[in-house]
Amino acid sequence: MEHLVNGAKTYGYTGGKPFDAKQPTVVFIHGVLNDHSVWSLQSRYLAHHGWNVLAVDLPGHCRSAGEAPSSVEEAAGFVAALLEAAGVERAALVGHSWGSLIALEAASRLKDRISHLVLVGTAFPMKVSPALLEASLNEPLKALKLVNVFSRSTLAPPPSGMGPGTWVYGAGMALGRRVLASNLQVNVFHRGFKACDSYANGEAAIQAITCPVLFVLGAQDQMTQPKAAQGLIAAARNAGKDVQLVSLPVGHHQMTEAPDQTLFAIRDFLKP
Repeated sequence: MEHLVNGAKTYGYTGGKPFDAKQPTVVFIHGVLNDHSVWSLQSRYLAHHGWNVLAVDLPGHCRSAGEAPSSVEEAAGFVAALLEAAGVERAALVGHSWGSLIALEAASRLKDRISHLVLVGTAFPMKVSPALLEASLNEPLKALKLVNVFSRSTLAPPPSGMGPGTWVYGAGMALGRRVLASNLQVNVFHRGFKACDSYANGEAAIQAITCPVLFVLGAQDQMTQPKAAQGLIAAARNAGKDVQLVSLPVGHHQMTEAPDQTLFAIRDFLKP
C-alpha cells in the first residue's frame, strides 16, 4: 500500500489484508539497511488477527521515495506524518535497532496517539564503532559482511520466519545489497549508522512517553548488547512507566532467529 507522506510516495506492507484505519493499527519500523520484509511473520500474523498493519520502508529505502532520514528526530517526524497521511488517529509502534530509536522518539512526541511501544534490539546510547562507521561509508560491502556476522548468534539457525532451508547470512547480505542499491543518491548504510550514533535524546524521550513499553532483547546480541539497554529501562521505570521486558536466547536479528518468540512477545503485549 502506498501513501503520500511529506510529498513523497511511501510504501507500507499491510500483511496481505486491506487497510482499514478504523481498526487498531500497528506500525513496524525497520533498522539500518533493512526494509519492511524483516517483519514478514509478525506483520502477517497481526494483520490476520484484528490489527491494521503498516510495515514501512523508510524514506529513500527500497519502495519508498523521498529523502533518507539523516537523524532519528527526522525519521520520527516521518512517522507522525505517516499517521496523518494514513488517517490513523492512534497506533502502536514497533521498531528494531535504529527503528527502535525512531519509534521511541516518535512516541515521546505523539504522546497519547501511541497506544503501545515495542523496542526490539534497542540500546541507548546506540554508539557505532568508528571503524564500522568508516567502513559503512568507504567499504560498505565489507561493513555489511561484518554486520551480518555480528547480528546473528549462529549462522545455522533452526527454521525461521523465512522457512526451512533459508541461508540467513546469504539472505541478510542480499537484503543489505538491495537496500543499499535502492538509493543511488545517498549511502543509506552510513546515514543510518550516523543517525544511531548521534542520537542523544533517549532518556528524555522514554520519560516523555505516555504508553506502556516492551523491551525485546537478544541475550546474545553483539550489535546492541542487552546491557546497553539497561539505562533506558531504568529511566523508564524511575519515571513510573509501565515497563515489560522479554529476553530471547538469540542475537540482534530476533525477528528471523526467534520469529515465533518475537511474535508472541509482541502479540501478548498488544492484547487489550
